[in-house]
Amino acid sequence: QVQLVESGGGLVQPGGSLRLSCAASGIIFSINKMQWYRQAPGKERELVASIGSGGVTNYADSVKGRFTISRDNAKKTVYLQMNSLKPEDTAVYYCNSQRPPYWGQGTQVTVSS
Repeated sequence: QVQLVESGGGLVQPGGSLRLSCAASGIIFSINKMQWYRQAPGKERELVASIGSGGVTNYADSVKGRFTISRDNAKKTVYLQMNSLKPEDTAVYYCNSQRPPYWGQGTQVTVSS
């Protein structure tokens, strides 16, 4: 079984930074593509960033140049460094393993002055 636990969310002013962490348990982490999704009120859940088992990354156009996804296989942890945050980034952020698709409980990110 796999458990994903996100942390690091909070309230930050526009232009600020946050670093989200997702700690995984189980044996599939090292061979699994890991992803960050987010869901804002009234909107569908969207893919923010992904990182493959070999370290190849992909980002949504809205966060390119501002967010960085990384992973530490030894620690079974995936990170999302978020810089230059905008109010539009406000959402609940979820950690996800691609297949099988396990989900964390989410962590709230609020960007507001």
